Amino acid sequence: MRVTLATTGELAPGERKLIGLYGRRIALFNIAGKYYCIADVCSHDGGPVAEGECVGFEIECPRHGARFDVRDGEVLSFPAIRGIPVYPVSVVDEKVQIDMDES
Repeated sequence: MRVTLATTGELAPGERKLIGLYGRRIALFNIAGKYYCIADVCSHDGGPVAEGECVGFEIECPRHGARFDVRDGEVLSFPAIRGIPVYPVSVVDEKVQIDMDES
């Protein structure tokens, strides 16, 4: 299912938007004009990750410092050992959308 999260004018480069959707916490990032969407959950302890510092494509969990790549969800540092979910992003008619499974 395709879901619209924002418009292209709503999220400037370097900004993020935290969203609750179908009982999930997700985060949309605009990095240098390209959009990325991750689950807002650290694979280390289940806490929110998207409020952490984002440098380049790396987001750092504010709780314990685990780092993840927002492009593919891959884990980049301990204490996490698993990546986090990502959602494919597309821009259609200035609408930033993700493909999301409701289940």
